[in-house]
Amino acid sequence: MTFPLLSLVMAVSLVVAAPAAWAEKADRDKPMNVESDALRYDDLRQTSVFTGQVVATKGTIVIRGARLEVRQDPEGFQFGVVTSEPGRRAFWRQKREGVEEYIEGEAETIEYDGRADRVKFIGRAELRRFRGTVLADETQGSLITYENTTDMFTVNGQVAGDRRASASATNPGGRVRTVLSPRTATSAPAAPASAPASGPGAPAALRPTPRLGGGDRP
Repeated sequence: MTFPLLSLVMAVSLVVAAPAAWAEKADRDKPMNVESDALRYDDLRQTSVFTGQVVATKGTIVIRGARLEVRQDPEGFQFGVVTSEPGRRAFWRQKREGVEEYIEGEAETIEYDGRADRVKFIGRAELRRFRGTVLADETQGSLITYENTTDMFTVNGQVAGDRRASASATNPGGRVRTVLSPRTATSAPAAPASAPASGPGAPAALRPTPRLGGGDRP
């Protein structure tokens, strides 16, 4: 898969504001459906612990991991912690409101706060944005915090000088790495129609350049 490339390598943190299209607002009110090998439920504490090849869905949200602990507060808000098997990463995917775009992330631990509508990706974290099936943007770091209500995310690199916390085979330095694609012509505001200029003094028509080479999706 190839995509236009703009590489940004930063040492501490990065805040990216995406276009005005939030995560699906209805997801927080949808029931959570979970499949797993085992379940332990504590009615007193209102917690459920699912273990073994866990697959959970909540509206457009899809969660996969080795263990999922879900807690519900008295007001009905759900809080979840997903952990992965050793050496692997848990998975999260959610559709954005009003557009055919998806946010997809992986990390050793994923925390979901239903009250704040916030997702945290902790440990070898990676966040990707897809336009349909095409990878648009991606970022890597030690900790990624995604705010569903504002559609903004913050990425932190090494923690307290320890690069091992975010180091990986594709990012051994443990620094924040980000790839941002320019917005397509179809997503930009339409310009007023005008008759094309002609004649010897008219400027040459602009044509789009070929896409810059990128890498395959990991």
